[in-house]
Amino acid sequence: MDLVNIARIIKETRLKQDLTIETVARKTGVSKGFISRLENFRVTPSIKTLSSIADALGITMSHFFETKETPPCVFGTLDTGEAVDRDDAGRFGMQYTDLAFRKLDRAMKPFLITYSPSKNKREFLAHDNDEFFLLLDGAVDFLLYDETNVTPMKAGATAYLSKNIPHTVRLSKGTAAARALIVYC
Repeated sequence: MDLVNIARIIKETRLKQDLTIETVARKTGVSKGFISRLENFRVTPSIKTLSSIADALGITMSHFFETKETPPCVFGTLDTGEAVDRDDAGRFGMQYTDLAFRKLDRAMKPFLITYSPSKNKREFLAHDNDEFFLLLDGAVDFLLYDETNVTPMKAGATAYLSKNIPHTVRLSKGTAAARALIVYC
């Protein structure tokens, strides 16, 4: 199940129909938070829930699983990814770029994240996927579980997180910007 593609289809379909997250949640019997996390590919829905969402959006389940055939190898660069709106990331000085958007039948989800200064502190988030983090440039503080467990990171540093570990990343003091490669799998 390509969670990124499913999330994109749900959000695009909902917005085209001028439906709110609350409306879709009410029609499906799941919480607004669940729909939001799903649209931001933070949770994996059950087939039953996905079927309810398809019904609420007036589409068939096949919409979620139809994939255009893509070649076995897709090339790109850090500059040719597709910007992704995720979790109001802009409010927190973050920009997600999907580096493999041309590969529809993928098992991994690689993103470039650009961090810039923000007065807003991003909350701790957990994913239903393992995550690999490689800091390409800049300096960040990687926080696990709470505000007290902080690991300062500089360019070249990596982290591998098992699924469902609450964490957040913030620019280190005095750092103007940072970029990281993140791979969800």
